[in-house]
Amino acid sequence: MTQPTDIRREHLRAALALAASGVPVLPLRAGKVPFGNCRRCTDNTCGGRPNMKTPGPCTCPHPCHAWAAATTDADVINSGSWQRAWGRAAAVAYHPGGADLTVVDLDNADAITWARENLPATQTVATTRGEHWIYLGAMGSANGVRPGVDIKSTMAYARWRGHGTGTPTALPDAVRTLAAAKPATARPAPQAIAVPPFAGGGACRHRTPAYLERGIAMAEQRITDARSGVHATVYRTFLAVLSTHGRCGCLTETHIGRLFTAAQAKGETARHCTDAWTNARTRLGL
Repeated sequence: MTQPTDIRREHLRAALALAASGVPVLPLRAGKVPFGNCRRCTDNTCGGRPNMKTPGPCTCPHPCHAWAAATTDADVINSGSWQRAWGRAAAVAYHPGGADLTVVDLDNADAITWARENLPATQTVATTRGEHWIYLGAMGSANGVRPGVDIKSTMAYARWRGHGTGTPTALPDAVRTLAAAKPATARPAPQAIAVPPFAGGGACRHRTPAYLERGIAMAEQRITDARSGVHATVYRTFLAVLSTHGRCGCLTETHIGRLFTAAQAKGETARHCTDAWTNARTRLGL
């Protein structure tokens, strides 16, 4: 019987092998999502990693900031702070854009059929629900570009599931066109949510980093721990977060993105996440 320690050692070995081939890696925790930021990096107060959309001075030794922490540096991957993360890791992820790759994530049989009819053959890796088609070349990432299809490249991570079969080919224009034509409503806008303030105004206690971070972390865990009725759990969790933080304007794209990431790791599509978020806001009159 394979022991948890053996599995985690396998994760580290796989990560080091990928890094040696030039693919930036990071550990994933339970729920197959990145480890949360350390206290110093909570709410991006450190400024963020230098390779994030908004460059920052962060030199944190921990695997903070999700995909932006992905690295090919074996010394970092083997460091004490990362070793502690590997000790609790549930999977290995990689940053496709950092390796000049693009992953077309096909979530179901219909999406796979569409890809076979419309995209050139390339390296293919089986996933729990569908397939990853891996192309040479990086581009912007986008979720929900068509039913059951996400694109993961820059500013994104993909779970490592092995080398699969076939040989990677050049990124086709058909994939770039998908992202360019993606509906604007497929994910939250990249800005803080604008909602009416409390009557009478006043300071918002939710802006306290520790208070807000604790609430978002608990919401992520609630979604991750769902054993059945995931869609209902996601909706209820979104409703709870919005009922507490939805009227003060303190929720940012980063917070919402964390919740969406946790939901998608449980099988929700980007569009389902957006619908659940919109429905929760509508119910609360936000």
